[in-house]
Amino acid sequence: MRKILIANRGEIAERIIRTCNRLGIETVALFSDADKDMPYVQQATVARHIGEAPPQASYLNVDRIIEIALEEKVDGIHPGYGFLSENGGFAESLAKADLTFIGPSVDVIKLMGDKLSSRRAMIEAGVPVVPGSDKPLDSMEEACEIAEKIGFPVMLKASGGGGGIGMHRCENKQDIEKSFDQTKKRAKAYFKNEDMFIEKYIGAAKHIEVQIFGDSHGNIVHMFERNCSVQRRNQKVIEEAQSPQLSDETRRKICEAAVKAGKKVNYKNAGTVEFIMDENENFYFLEMNTRLQVEHPVTESITGLDLVEWQINVARGMELPLTQQEIKSNGHAIEFRLYAEDPVKFFPSPGLISSWHLPEVEGVRIDSGYGPNLKVTPFYDPMIAKIIVSAETREKVINRSLEYLKGVEVEGIKTNLPFLIRSLGSEDFKSGEYHTGFVQSLKPINA
Repeated sequence: MRKILIANRGEIAERIIRTCNRLGIETVALFSDADKDMPYVQQATVARHIGEAPPQASYLNVDRIIEIALEEKVDGIHPGYGFLSENGGFAESLAKADLTFIGPSVDVIKLMGDKLSSRRAMIEAGVPVVPGSDKPLDSMEEACEIAEKIGFPVMLKASGGGGGIGMHRCENKQDIEKSFDQTKKRAKAYFKNEDMFIEKYIGAAKHIEVQIFGDSHGNIVHMFERNCSVQRRNQKVIEEAQSPQLSDETRRKICEAAVKAGKKVNYKNAGTVEFIMDENENFYFLEMNTRLQVEHPVTESITGLDLVEWQINVARGMELPLTQQEIKSNGHAIEFRLYAEDPVKFFPSPGLISSWHLPEVEGVRIDSGYGPNLKVTPFYDPMIAKIIVSAETREKVINRSLEYLKGVEVEGIKTNLPFLIRSLGSEDFKSGEYHTGFVQSLKPINA
């Protein structure tokens, strides 16, 4: 590959450009009206206007993306994360245009993008799944019947859901009756798929995910696990590798289960197998993300690998450069997502960044698409930077993180920086015994 188009924006576009520059690969960046002054636009070899600010008119415009790719004679298209990264129709359209999609196959994207079909595939593979239904719910009555059988509380879920959308926790039969039709309508509106299923709700759960990688030669490996249990609105805010909550035996089992999942679907390129784990270290398959994750830098920090380079080489048809035995984990890393949002209510806070101070220090990696005098618009995700801190031990990472975060200054907009600092100071976080209810358990602050 000599030229790659990046079908994304901001931080992830910058991150892909860095690897491409190191590999001597030219890059084509896309920018909307809202992004014309963003740093990644100047960093790419070529920058092309994609459309107006709203995503449907720009970064989700498949026909225009393909048109630009053909005009620029690119060899591959990297989707980053979000937008079209897990869109099977997009990957299919690229294949028809004879363009290489830097990601898994169309069939796998479609299979794993549907929570019910992926759930059935994992059952066939012998990977543990959360107790619940394995086919679309026919009626509210059926949902209530299954819930009574597996026990309340339960989660009513859209089969095509994602990003925390299309989920509803039900404490009793009345909750199901109230939310069934509403969840169905929401699923159809957001995902054009009204199929729903029901799962047992796992309380005090830990969200553990395993990074896997496969090639077209039948090789599949894991790169250990990440803990992603600090979430607001079912979306991750702080992630760390490796998880402080796993025994060596559970770590071995969960990583082996992830590889087994990848082999079942003949997975190629970067993927993440997500699990939910209870207080007794029983883990269950949640979903598979068929793309590079926002939190991939913590895995890079502990393994010393460049996952984007691996993605490009696998798309070229190359074999994985390392065997499972050759992939090692060293030290610890934590990633903090810095958002332009209210640190208490977590509402987005768009506006002009008047001051920006994220110092460069040893042991801290900054992945960001923003800077001073740039505007955070309401059109896209409000994440403005990822701060990845690494050290020999978890304790050192926490201490280094606290010191660093207290020196960060971003003005002109509200950010979740006070929340990140408060989380680090929590005894639950320090002990490593936190779970997905962590954010709700923190004492409120005045911001």
